Amino acid sequence: MTIDTPRLEIRLLSAEQLSLWLGDLPRLEQELNGTYQAEPLTGMFRTIVEGQLAAVTADPANPQWHSFWFILHKTDRNVIGSAVFKDGPDSGGRVEIGYGLGRGFEGHGYMTEAVEALCGWALRQPGIRRVTAETDADGIASQRLLQRCGFRELSRGETVWWIR
Repeated sequence: MTIDTPRLEIRLLSAEQLSLWLGDLPRLEQELNGTYQAEPLTGMFRTIVEGQLAAVTADPANPQWHSFWFILHKTDRNVIGSAVFKDGPDSGGRVEIGYGLGRGFEGHGYMTEAVEALCGWALRQPGIRRVTAETDADGIASQRLLQRCGFRELSRGETVWWIR
């Protein structure tokens, strides 16, 4: 599944591609005809990707709510970031989005473009009524991004919750 924007191709990874991301990045780059330049797959981020692979494997009929979406820059085929819906919709029809961008690509509006497209796509899916997101309390850039995408602050504590 692919979502196109003016500058980006946002591509849902299959379970096999998620597995390649974790174990054979050169092969995945070849398959995608692109170069991975997004955030490094280390530490907690790697643990999150491993958890999402387990979720995709447990719910193979709904990869869109568990797998990562790669954000590819159309002109050079660089994978500049990724996004994920952390789970299927809850009882209120809400899904949570998470996202990250390679440092060299910050400040160009790429993630705003991607989050806007992914939220628009999600809200057109049956049963989805809202998209939520969580940011660090001091994550000003991410908070501004969400505001540009039509999110409003829902609650503030150690982290900030947003809803669209």
